[in-house]
Amino acid sequence: MPCTEGHKQGTARVVEREGRVTGYATDLAFFAHAVAETTPDLQALIASAPAFGGPGILVPARNSLLLRWCLASGLSVVQLMSLMTMGLYNEPDGAYLPSILY
Repeated sequence: MPCTEGHKQGTARVVEREGRVTGYATDLAFFAHAVAETTPDLQALIASAPAFGGPGILVPARNSLLLRWCLASGLSVVQLMSLMTMGLYNEPDGAYLPSILY
């Protein structure tokens, strides 16, 4: 099931699979976020970016498939960060790139 980049509006973009939206990104940047149903959907969003805003994107290390793909695609780890919470934390379903503001 190949994913194809869909429409762009400003910095926002969507990915479509089988005629339906399966992910979106507000931008691919440090202060933006992206969500998708699957890791390949998120990979399509990342691959479609002409550039990354600011210092780059936050890739959750828990998604080892995405992290390995990013490294194999020529991206590099610049800074390792940890998400820390107080209280209950529910991991989002699907694939995502969090914002530093999250």
